[in-house]
Amino acid sequence: MAEEVTGGCQCGRIRYCARIDNDDAYLCHCRMCQRATGGVSIAFKGVAKADVSWEREPDRYRSSPIAERGFCRECGTPLTFEFLDGENMDLTIGSFDAPGRFQPRHNYAVESMHEQWLDTTALPRYRTEDNPNVVKRWMDSIGRLPD
Repeated sequence: MAEEVTGGCQCGRIRYCARIDNDDAYLCHCRMCQRATGGVSIAFKGVAKADVSWEREPDRYRSSPIAERGFCRECGTPLTFEFLDGENMDLTIGSFDAPGRFQPRHNYAVESMHEQWLDTTALPRYRTEDNPNVVKRWMDSIGRLPD
């Protein structure tokens, strides 16, 4: 059964609503996604373009001869990956209002995967509120830690 979920960019300029049938997602490790995001991979949810409505359309960058990427020109948030001739698109998991619901089901473009970044469970973990320099900056700025 389809459900409507919402999301948008960091500054709130671009918002969307998408109809989804499941919580399946995937990680893309291709070099183009690495360069476009500055990360070692990006998490995506595939949806039909017809199932996404925009309060304001994202800005788009033609990142290759076959695809474009939607983003917010004000805050830089990556929002989409779309083949020019496709009926589907990928929405970035981090742009959803509730990204924790999605489950990675596969890795794509594994030829560019950086294995050392996949399983980091043995690394030490630090919470934002345990960093006094960051806490002070947020408290001085807005009086609380961000969501």
